[in-house]
Amino acid sequence: MAKRVIVSGVMGAIVLIIWAFVANALLGLRSGIDMRSVSNERQVYDVLRDNIVAPGGYIVNPPPSQSGDLVPGQPVFSIRYSGVGHEAAGRILIMQIVIALIASLMAAGMLSVTSDRVMASYLRRVLFFAAIGLLFAFFSDLALFGIGGYPLRSALLLAGNDLISWTLVGLVVARWVRPRPHHGVAV
Repeated sequence: MAKRVIVSGVMGAIVLIIWAFVANALLGLRSGIDMRSVSNERQVYDVLRDNIVAPGGYIVNPPPSQSGDLVPGQPVFSIRYSGVGHEAAGRILIMQIVIALIASLMAAGMLSVTSDRVMASYLRRVLFFAAIGLLFAFFSDLALFGIGGYPLRSALLLAGNDLISWTLVGLVVARWVRPRPHHGVAV
């Protein structure tokens, strides 16, 4: 069973990587959400570079009214700075591949020790992975919506992407990780 878990985990990671390429490089999911440009990018860049010198997340609130109250409808901006530039793209890509491999191996291992009822059905094994995608969607992606965060549409797109990603992984892993043999019957 351990060999099947490892093989399925590696295959699941390959599926995650391929889907990430399709969703992001071909369909433009992340670039459409995270890489919009501003008309005066050079000036905005210069202001940010001069004022944000340490990695972290920053919120830029609108100024209060004359009476000190918050003015309704004014935008709140969120800025993320990781501390690295374009030169780190290769290292970050390798790190993302390693994370995909570890996550897929862990999920395949969790599936292999789940209940006999889940293991008995290919559909239930796939749904096990869809449930993982739902957990990511609810507790990671949808939590990004809000003040200084993503618009609801973007958070929903990210959540949908996680659900699709983990369901695709489940389609592959569920073929490899099968029920344990019982009563001398080989599966």
